[in-house]
Amino acid sequence: MKVCVKCTHVISFFPRSHLHHMELSNKTRISEFFLLGFSEEPELQPLIFGLFLSMYLITVFGNMLIILAVSTDPNLHTPMYFFLANLSFVDICFTSTTVPKMLWNIQTQSKVITYEDCITQMNFFIIFSVLDDFLLSVMAYDRFVAICHPLQYTVIMNPRLCGLLVLVSWIMSVLYSLLQTLMVLRLSFCTEVEIPHFFCELNQMIQLACSDTFLNDMMMYFATVLLGGAPLAGVLYSYSKIVSSIRRISSALGKYKAFSTCASHLSVVSLFYCTGLGVYLSSAATQSSHWSATASVMYTVVTPMLNPFIYSLRNRDIKGALRRFSAMAAIKGLIVLG
Repeated sequence: MKVCVKCTHVISFFPRSHLHHMELSNKTRISEFFLLGFSEEPELQPLIFGLFLSMYLITVFGNMLIILAVSTDPNLHTPMYFFLANLSFVDICFTSTTVPKMLWNIQTQSKVITYEDCITQMNFFIIFSVLDDFLLSVMAYDRFVAICHPLQYTVIMNPRLCGLLVLVSWIMSVLYSLLQTLMVLRLSFCTEVEIPHFFCELNQMIQLACSDTFLNDMMMYFATVLLGGAPLAGVLYSYSKIVSSIRRISSALGKYKAFSTCASHLSVVSLFYCTGLGVYLSSAATQSSHWSATASVMYTVVTPMLNPFIYSLRNRDIKGALRRFSAMAAIKGLIVLG
């Protein structure tokens, strides 16, 4: 067997560290990912497109109605509805980070997403998912003060504190998302990376990395316990105090009125945490990325879509405000047409 002397001279000309740097740079110079989505069968694409377009439009329209009702009706200018309007805004942004790109890919029959767009999508998805978690815990605290300390409610839940709670939630969400994004940016990826999901999800990005992901895994698990467990513990503590306060009310009518003020929020909290926990447990049990992508639709799309229905159907104030807003819009429309 002949050995090419010229080749050995060329290879020996470069130090090992330089060759390693060249090999690493080839890994990190990835320009795009491929979002595999739910199914590659062409006959299912129109069905998936129509289903997700409908859910997205319902989500945006329903949450926009909540925001407009709260902002235009003076009767809803209270801490509870202030937080609800913020939750509706976050739900619109939460869904808008993933669904429009998926719809665009189906429409153009392309699964490509650039590296920069993928990192950006992941960054905003983390921000709004953590914000959802924080706002639900803040709303639980609001209900705790309203039921357990009704006489001090207006003093405790003053506009300054309400604005501060929302601001702190935004700051913590942005800082956490920035930290996770910077840690993903340090990872190197192989070429032609396929993401078995319909959006760039943090866990999928870490699993596809070619470099060492120990720090990323530890940070993700620690953040899940801290940012997921702490708000959930706050919600559970608040509702344990609420239940004990309701049990001390003597009249059945008083118990019903007290419970009705937090029934909608309790439904939304149960839906959010149960779907999120269900997705985590199902993906851990099946180890199937396709099933994980399908199950994640529950908390990324279905939950934001159902929140306006839960609050409007179970809340007399919201239904009254929506009726007044619809009547006002109809009158203005008639004036314009006349």
